[in-house]
Amino acid sequence: MPTRTKFVILMHPYEFKRVKANTGRLTHLCLRDSELHLGISFDGHEAVQALINDPKNFPVLLYPGRDSRDLSKNELPVADLAGRRLVVFLLDATWRLVRPMLRTSLSLQKLPRIMFSNAAPSRYVIKRQPEPGCLSTLEATHELLVALDRTGLDVYAQPEQLLDLFQRMQEFQLRRTAENELRGGDRRRGLRVQSESPASSISLGPKRRRIFPAPVIEA
Repeated sequence: MPTRTKFVILMHPYEFKRVKANTGRLTHLCLRDSELHLGISFDGHEAVQALINDPKNFPVLLYPGRDSRDLSKNELPVADLAGRRLVVFLLDATWRLVRPMLRTSLSLQKLPRIMFSNAAPSRYVIKRQPEPGCLSTLEATHELLVALDRTGLDVYAQPEQLLDLFQRMQEFQLRRTAENELRGGDRRRGLRVQSESPASSISLGPKRRRIFPAPVIEA
């Protein structure tokens, strides 16, 4: 999807290594003018610093707060950009990890902050959000594009495209989960039938148990 705005997704290593259904990666694949960089502190990241210091860019950080400009209320008029390209940095991590990323990146702290309001509730059904107003990276990007389109800062020609892909990704995950549970149920039933057969009385030595740790779910 082409956009006037450049989106820069700053992904925490935890998201890259351990979170399979990562919406930051999916967002990057959907947006033509986007970059994805891994790290915790980005003050020494050459590509990130080049984007921040380029005089042709107007870099901002998507981060809600009292000092953030609400794009839904047109608090970032086109005149403020003065012909520069809008570059939006997004922190892609759990809420517990986002704060250290910002705290250790002074160059990101100095950026103007933007936000949006009156967003739709999260559509993330396979992952619990810590608060009702929290959104995944893909959903936040969608809401941001909606706000940019309304204020004339960008053109969001296909507003349902990102959400359709988001829904398809979740449906795929749910189907695979159901199939895995079904296979596990068939396997357990087979073990019960085997244990009731006469051959099960033959000793094959001590039993070995495989213990799979439960996945850690970030709130």
